[in-house]
Amino acid sequence: MPDLLIELFSEEIPARMQTRAAQDLQKLVTNGLVDAGLTYASAAAFSTPRRLTLTLEGMLAESPSVVEERKGPKADAPEKAIEGFLRGAGVTRDQLEERDTPKGKILFAKIDKPGRPAAEIVAEVLEQTIRNFPWPKSMRWGAGALKWVRPLHSIICILSAEDGAEVVPMDVDGITSGDTTFGHRFLAPDAIKVTSFEDYEAKLARANVVLRADARAETIWNDATNVAFASGMEVVEDAGLLAEVAGLVEWPVVLMGNIADDFLGLPPEVLQTSMKEHQKFFSVRNPKTRRIEKFITVANRTTADNGATILAGNEKVLSARLSDAKFFWENDLRVAQSDDGMATWVKALENVTFHNKLGTQAELIERMAVLARELAPMVGADADEAEAAARVAKADLSSEMVYEFPELQGLMGRYYASAAGKSDAVAAAAQEHYAPLGPSDDVPTAPVSVAVALAEKIDKLTGFWAIDEKPTGSKDPFALRRAALGVIRILLENAKSLPLLSILPRGFDKHLKLNEKNPSGPDAPDFSERSEEDYLDRVEASAEHAEAGATFYREQQVRYANMSTLFNEGWKETPLNLLSFLHDRLKVYLKDQGVRHDIIDACIAMEGNDDLTLLVKRAKALSETLKTDDGENLIQGFKRANNILTQAEEADGVEYSYGADVKFSETDEERALFKALVEAEAVITPAMASQDFTTAMSAMATLRAPVDAFFDAVQVNSDNGAVRRNRLNLLSRIRTLCTSVADLTKVDG
Repeated sequence: MPDLLIELFSEEIPARMQTRAAQDLQKLVTNGLVDAGLTYASAAAFSTPRRLTLTLEGMLAESPSVVEERKGPKADAPEKAIEGFLRGAGVTRDQLEERDTPKGKILFAKIDKPGRPAAEIVAEVLEQTIRNFPWPKSMRWGAGALKWVRPLHSIICILSAEDGAEVVPMDVDGITSGDTTFGHRFLAPDAIKVTSFEDYEAKLARANVVLRADARAETIWNDATNVAFASGMEVVEDAGLLAEVAGLVEWPVVLMGNIADDFLGLPPEVLQTSMKEHQKFFSVRNPKTRRIEKFITVANRTTADNGATILAGNEKVLSARLSDAKFFWENDLRVAQSDDGMATWVKALENVTFHNKLGTQAELIERMAVLARELAPMVGADADEAEAAARVAKADLSSEMVYEFPELQGLMGRYYASAAGKSDAVAAAAQEHYAPLGPSDDVPTAPVSVAVALAEKIDKLTGFWAIDEKPTGSKDPFALRRAALGVIRILLENAKSLPLLSILPRGFDKHLKLNEKNPSGPDAPDFSERSEEDYLDRVEASAEHAEAGATFYREQQVRYANMSTLFNEGWKETPLNLLSFLHDRLKVYLKDQGVRHDIIDACIAMEGNDDLTLLVKRAKALSETLKTDDGENLIQGFKRANNILTQAEEADGVEYSYGADVKFSETDEERALFKALVEAEAVITPAMASQDFTTAMSAMATLRAPVDAFFDAVQVNSDNGAVRRNRLNLLSRIRTLCTSVADLTKVDG
């Protein structure tokens, strides 16, 4: 069984495209071969800046012969229909077979497909792959029509077996296949003839080309850490940069250079970002001072002067880059430390649009400040500090440093807030209010940061819900799912109980009230009350203002036009709809922690489901209970009781919800169940009142044995009417007690 080696050799492929391109090459070629009947034992793909390589081991020498049966028209079909079938199948009339079927006599054709040599199939598949390769961007060059990411120079396509290797002949726009590649562009540029993958990889290594990207990355990291350690320094880890640099070189040579003393006073994050973004340098810091003092660059070749010339050039370019960063830093500090301080930057944000329907960044800040102040006492923060933090949290968006390096937003805000004399809590909130940015990102824990982070995310969610810009399918252009997950994680990981149905209306209210220049009038409804009951009452009362309110808002600027819809019945549903969205994101979050969707649904159905911390506490307690034998079997008993009771209520047209009395019991099992219910209720009621869900769930699980015994020994639908009613009311007590803990009707099983 032969092995296949393919190499597509070109000009330098962008590092960000290499890994995906190698995967695409393997997928397209192997899928094409398998579809044509050529199977193989194993496959592997590799990439360097100048080549994509694929190797297949244990491939069939030829595709197997197959006989394909194809169903045709009826035997008495029109002649033209039969002739069309014959042309499509490539057979003659005398090769057709007539068979009796339930639908009458049908014509069938047997088509013999002989096997084809592997070389013929490989040539077809590879040419198709090259011509239709899914590069994110591609180019044409010269007079040819072929598109590739960079000009394609040569193609290796060889089949190797024990008796030798053969080139698979093919031609793609004048580029013919062969068995020749080239080594390192400068260190070993001569042609190299290869016979197999092992021969290919070994000869490339001798020609200063490391084929495997993971091997290049490992070499870079080991050499970089060793060089830094020898100088008493350490390399700042950056997996993304390491992967990118490994895609920039075929023969990595690590060099360490110095950062001029003039720039050592810059924040380390500024140095690291500038060197990474512009130069692809690794930062090297002093472990004692935590300052970044040196850099690591990776050259693509060795030199006679051991890289001295390369380092000198890199240090010169780096100084120019860092001079800009220093200029931005010093200018920004002068603004932050001026009499107006960061207010100058906040004022400038009046001219920066947040969203054309939701106003400017300055209006966003104003809404955040008011909402953060309201949230502060609920999360244990000082209200004045929370409002002050919200007012400067996004000020750095106007700074020169963030304009140059947007990824430093928030972090620079922390530096500038400290320089402006703000408290540590306010400065920290400037950086932390964006968090969490991803599932692995830490959430803010400082009370002021928590208040501002929640205010920012709740404002975003309520704003986009108000203008009906919700996520649809896989589309989420405003990262609302991430904002929702941020709210969830901040509340859960800080164990903060926050009744969202008293908070979300405040967020909507901030969008309705717009600003002082566009007051909504004395008759406009106010939805900022904390009480959920009061909020719902106000929604009902607002109907009389709906027409006037809608008319007023239609006269406002275009960006507020959609707000008029919030004065109709949509106002009642919008916060609930947003809460439902948060519940959906909570299900995804808890699924990763092993909590089933049906368990969460059972808890969402209970009162207080807008308190996510309380909801999760209940769900986790129920999840742990249902993992026990008693808990799992109790669900079966509950379902049985509920089904019998529901059917009886539907048949009798009455509700059996009270009146169970132990004196009507006829069996010991009935009396034991009465006793067990009383004992469980005595534990469950106070436990639920104190939100001790674990105790309540455990007490509920103790009902498993008496419920099982009851159903084993007792016939609920007794001939005695009084006994039957008593037993049905007893089942009602089971349902009432169990559903006081969670809506077990929603639990599977």
